Amino acid sequence: MNLDEDDLAAMVAAVRKFAEAELAPHAQERDEKKIFPVDVLQRAGELGLGGLYAGEEHGGIGLPRRAAAAVFVELARGDTAIAAYISIHNMVAWMVDTFATDEVRAAWLPELSAMQKLASYCLTEPDAGSDAAAIRTTARRDGDEYVLRGVKQFISGAGSTDAYLVMARTGGPDARGISAFLVPADSEGLSFGANERKMGWNAQPTRQVVLEDVRVPASHRLGEEGEGFSIAMRGLNGGRINIAACSLGGASWAVERAAVHLRERIAFGKPLSAQQALQFRLADMTTSIEASRCLLERAATALDEGSPDAVQLCAMAKQFVTDQCFEAANAALQLHGGYGYLAEYGVERVVRDLRVHQILEGTNEIMRLIVSRAALEGAA
Repeated sequence: MNLDEDDLAAMVAAVRKFAEAELAPHAQERDEKKIFPVDVLQRAGELGLGGLYAGEEHGGIGLPRRAAAAVFVELARGDTAIAAYISIHNMVAWMVDTFATDEVRAAWLPELSAMQKLASYCLTEPDAGSDAAAIRTTARRDGDEYVLRGVKQFISGAGSTDAYLVMARTGGPDARGISAFLVPADSEGLSFGANERKMGWNAQPTRQVVLEDVRVPASHRLGEEGEGFSIAMRGLNGGRINIAACSLGGASWAVERAAVHLRERIAFGKPLSAQQALQFRLADMTTSIEASRCLLERAATALDEGSPDAVQLCAMAKQFVTDQCFEAANAALQLHGGYGYLAEYGVERVVRDLRVHQILEGTNEIMRLIVSRAALEGAA
């Protein structure tokens, strides 16, 4: 889809309206009661939010990554945890659209794009996090099927979604031995661990995914054998942009709430906004937000254009934006004083939800490795 600036502004406005009406009013309740709002996600699907950058042939809307990032910013202003899940779902939908067979694409993508069916992404394992090439889950070819066996860890949506995109080893011990499979939730031998007790992201379940001789048709393999790691990394480039956008949206909301609080809260006979030290703190927070926005847009544009430095820029954006936005949201909590610590104000929930963004989609330490390697290669 080709969007001019007016089209993008109209789409962002529509998503903001959805976030204000459907996400923000019940974000606190979802967090406290660990509610995964499948009905709300289905309504998001009616707006095309389940196939943001999947092709239009099977129900996607084919947005460029820069436009999709703007959508995630608005969603996260309403509920950061739900916005992050929608990002994960979109990563799977894009992988199905890009790498699946025509048969699987036609069977699954329309309902994934409409969020009538939900998806989870299964890469991480109990002993393989940042070292994704060390995964132990296996997929053994048996005639026209593969038999999958292993355990996946920290899987968002697990137990409540309809499809699991699983990375499993079909070959040797390195990255070239990994393949990708789309596993339906009703597959025999597929089960789930208990919902993890977490610091944040309580509105989406996080469980182990256990595969005990799960059989899937060979047609459910994405790409060729041995291409799974490459597929995973390509997906994660976009995922890093999206999670940075979710951090930007959540932090933007928290900083705006802090500015309102500074104007309205009276201390020592004058509003807090009259205190120069607090003015300077707010200025630093606002500057961090805008610097994050600029780097995010730069990285998303590089990904859209297939720029040779896109991987480096996606890593930069993920590390910088998630770090800066967590600090800005945490500062917003501090500027609220004791009120910031209260659940009813919502800022503490955003701080908790943003903290994990510095860990997932590749830890920020790994992002620094990617950036430093690219810098050293460029200096050669």
